[in-house]
Amino acid sequence: MGQAGGRDRARAGTVQRRAAPRGAGGGAPHPAGHLVRPQPRPGARDRPGGLAAPGGRARRPTAGAVPGELRSRFTAHELVATLQCAGNRRAGLARVRDIPGEAPWGPGATATASWTGVRLADVLAAAGADPDAGHVAFEAPDVSRIASPPQRFGGSIPAAKARGGEVLLAWAMNDEPLPAVHGAPVRAVVPGYIGARSVKWLDRITVQDHPSDNFFQATSYRLLPPEADPAAAGPGDGISLGPLALNSDILLPEDGAQLRAGPATVRGYALAGDDRDVARVDVSADGGRTWTQAELDGPSGPWTWRLWRTSLDLPPGPVTLTARAWDTTAAAQPEHAAHLWNPKGYANNAWAQVHVTSSF
Repeated sequence: MGQAGGRDRARAGTVQRRAAPRGAGGGAPHPAGHLVRPQPRPGARDRPGGLAAPGGRARRPTAGAVPGELRSRFTAHELVATLQCAGNRRAGLARVRDIPGEAPWGPGATATASWTGVRLADVLAAAGADPDAGHVAFEAPDVSRIASPPQRFGGSIPAAKARGGEVLLAWAMNDEPLPAVHGAPVRAVVPGYIGARSVKWLDRITVQDHPSDNFFQATSYRLLPPEADPAAAGPGDGISLGPLALNSDILLPEDGAQLRAGPATVRGYALAGDDRDVARVDVSADGGRTWTQAELDGPSGPWTWRLWRTSLDLPPGPVTLTARAWDTTAAAQPEHAAHLWNPKGYANNAWAQVHVTSSF
């Protein structure tokens, strides 16, 4: 798809964006202050399948692992984590310059859930995985025609990340069995990384010396320079996407809202990638000339978004609301989407803005 027609905002159901593979997003993250969404759809791709445990360089591979076997052999863990698509907020980049063929996501390619499963690190240790291998690759059984040539969906993460206690092989979401649309019977959950690395419907895990050569790691989900032609890009071109970039968005009020002049509540979310946390969110009612520090809600932690809120005094007339986040390394979001534009529309983490009109 090309130029976006507007921002995805919170509503029941899902936002359908492409025919094959199917991508479903749950509108915007819920603005009412819920840390965990009841039915998150973080960039879902519908693919059936099952799981086979680690092979490759694992010295003692265990084949045919399923949720029952994982439960019987390993300690279960629960983790609240946010997953976010690499194309989240692509619509903002498309307003700078057209991005043909890509879904015009607003902020809705993001969701938080409670995941239950076993630590990938425990499974790798039990399988005798080579401690010197540098990467762990995932594959699912679905064959994508987007890939050239058509191939199974896959990707990889560094072995150091895979051995972190936060990476799960999950069979439950929000204390219920994992739905098929979210990857049943077992999926990877890789907090802090782009959603594509949390591969669903797992049927193969490989410990290896190099990053995955799968199309969705070697060619797709890579940040290309502005002048690049995505159709001509090949394996290794651009920057491979892994850890999420610091990001935030305004969820209420909605873009184009008509408000009463005076005090107004502004709500949103912020998310810091990898093992960083959100340290601060600033909100402005004058396009960024002056700022108010927002109150951060919910528990602090590196694997979940932080919901935030503040009250601003809106003057009558057109108002531009702006939000920017800072993380625990003192990094801040860049100001302009124009500085981030890329031909696939990935990693837009520019300041968030909505335009409203207020009157007495």
